Amino acid sequence: MNSFVERYSTTSATGQLRRAQRLADEEDEFSDAAWGSSAGFGNIVKGSPSFMVPNTPDPTSFLRLHTDDHADPSCRIKIQHGTTTLAFRFQGGVIVAVDSRATAGSYIASGTVKKVIEINPYLLGTMAGGAADCQYWETYLGMHCRLHELRNRERISVSAASKYLSNLVYSYKGMGLSMGTMVCGWDKTGPAVFYVDSDGTRLKGDIFSVGSGSTFAYGVLDQGYRWDLTDEEAQELGRRSIYAAGHRDAYSGNTCNLYHVKEDGWKFIGNYDLAQLHNQGYGYEHRVEGRSSANPPEVVATA
Repeated sequence: MNSFVERYSTTSATGQLRRAQRLADEEDEFSDAAWGSSAGFGNIVKGSPSFMVPNTPDPTSFLRLHTDDHADPSCRIKIQHGTTTLAFRFQGGVIVAVDSRATAGSYIASGTVKKVIEINPYLLGTMAGGAADCQYWETYLGMHCRLHELRNRERISVSAASKYLSNLVYSYKGMGLSMGTMVCGWDKTGPAVFYVDSDGTRLKGDIFSVGSGSTFAYGVLDQGYRWDLTDEEAQELGRRSIYAAGHRDAYSGNTCNLYHVKEDGWKFIGNYDLAQLHNQGYGYEHRVEGRSSANPPEVVATA
């Protein structure tokens, strides 16, 4: 009874002090319940983007126990990804080529997935890994690229955009994100390609390929890549690399979406059905009959 009176009494200074202390304690308890006192957010920089997570003692360990991990291949939840994405830069800009197949284990969930995220008129991002993670975070990156333009009255560089994405996903390292993306574009320094993954890794290079079919794509890319490729040769190289991956990798295929990033922005070249490419001369059966890669067949985009 005395504690009840002290809590709600307005005449007692001691009661007001104790009431304020209790309210402060209740707010601290609510804050811990909402964010999780051991949720792994202790090292997040103040003001960085963050989201509420379930109040588990240690979500990182929980995910490691229930998701696909090299130390426990027989775990209950198997996260399997299959795709082929590639990007390379040359004297005429950046070529971005991707397949369109989405798989759920051994099941082909879709054959018309758009794996290129159009961040802004000068920047493109690719999708490999978890589709939801790539779509959300690259769309979120596009918002901040636009804010940068409004604040600084100039386009964000490819390097800065990739660095922002890398810092963002690093804050959630170990939380279950699955991303392997390439940020491609043209800025003041010329064409640029950066690889960013869900661990926060960020690499700059001339050629990148990500996904289960990347080993097949690299075989074609390494054989045909030169800095002085013409636009037509570069587009043909990207198209042929995706065809090779789709032909040999069960988790890649259906169609090839081809983009070309130039100084004045990116351009969608076309959507090519891989089965039609095979019949139009890309297949082994046609090449042994006399066709050579030096004289590629005429191809027609389906869309």
